[in-house]
Amino acid sequence: MAITKLPKSVGIIFKHNFEPARTECQRLKDWFTQRGVTVYTEEMASRSYLSQCLEEETGIPDTVDWVVVLGGDGTLLGAARKVGRYGVPILGINLGGLGFLTEIPLKRLYKDMEKLIAGEIEIETRLMLEASVLRDNEEKCRFSVLNDVVINKGALARIIDLRVSIDGRFLSTFRADGLIVSSPTGSTGYNLSAGGPILYPNLEALILTPICPFALTQRPIILPYTSVIEIKMGENSEEVTLTFDGQVGFDLMDNDSIIVSKSKKKLKLIKSPDQDYFDILRTKLKWGESSYNKTSG
Repeated sequence: MAITKLPKSVGIIFKHNFEPARTECQRLKDWFTQRGVTVYTEEMASRSYLSQCLEEETGIPDTVDWVVVLGGDGTLLGAARKVGRYGVPILGINLGGLGFLTEIPLKRLYKDMEKLIAGEIEIETRLMLEASVLRDNEEKCRFSVLNDVVINKGALARIIDLRVSIDGRFLSTFRADGLIVSSPTGSTGYNLSAGGPILYPNLEALILTPICPFALTQRPIILPYTSVIEIKMGENSEEVTLTFDGQVGFDLMDNDSIIVSKSKKKLKLIKSPDQDYFDILRTKLKWGESSYNKTSG
């Protein structure tokens, strides 16, 4: 899929409390306005903690043709939760180092914008996750995320018991510090740090990865994208938090059930024309920086 015309309206979401992002937002707004494009802007909020999970509010209307994100991967994750449900293409501009999601550096912003309008840049579709929390058979929380849903215990809390079923069939009870359910896009995040596999980002699959399991034989597992994962909290689950993309938190209680599945919403991500996913992996994970680069004695 490609874009072949100038949009009628765009949204610009920029990094929270970061002056270079605010400055560039104004410059980009002027660039669009000079071309007759209506622009809506919004500063990304800081991380939040919820007593009740609701769709995050945004000042960007659902009628925009594109959304441009100025910041890093964290800013784009927040934007995905806010406007991903609109189904509009999102262009991530990285104001720092190379990102897995914000691939385009600031110095190429306007050059790549012209390529985008000319139809020379493709749009990739990414699977999103939906998670809900049931407490006494009542839904307390529902949220859509791009990267991952994580159950994690507090620093001083005891190990927790997590009874996991897939499509109603019992898988195992994980005794661990926590559990990660990741999308392919999120596979290079917390999942990777916990020993989970890297999945190509536009695959459709779910990854279940335990965090520091008590039994070393409990390993990550890749599941079909159609799977419905149910995680039942055990007794005496003290100081346990459910987090969404590492940015939004919700307190869990004994016997809560967390249901995670593929969301009906999908993210449309505008891709960099000058590098592919493997370029990013090599750069971010420093693949190839080994003895091959050293001269032998």
